[in-house]
Amino acid sequence: MSSQNKYKATFAVIDAHDHPHGGRILRLRLRRGEALTMGELKGGTLVATSGNGADVRIRPIGFAVFGGKVSDERLARTGRVDIHATDERVDEVEVGWEVCGPA
Repeated sequence: MSSQNKYKATFAVIDAHDHPHGGRILRLRLRRGEALTMGELKGGTLVATSGNGADVRIRPIGFAVFGGKVSDERLARTGRVDIHATDERVDEVEVGWEVCGPA
């Protein structure tokens, strides 16, 4: 998709599961672009796109800390981050989708 070139970063969804208190945890791996800051992720709107072209807009409300403390440095070093989102359609996002942003 050529429209993805307008985004600062593109992530692959490598794991997705329901959060026990609502919403969804999405484990993301940086695929293209620059590592975003935690502020850019939490304060921005991301666009998740399925393989068949369906788009879902999501806004991260926080971060999961399964792998340790979340930080800008850690995301830049590892290229991975776990976000928590509670948007209306976030339950549609699955492994294999791409997440681009900020939008």
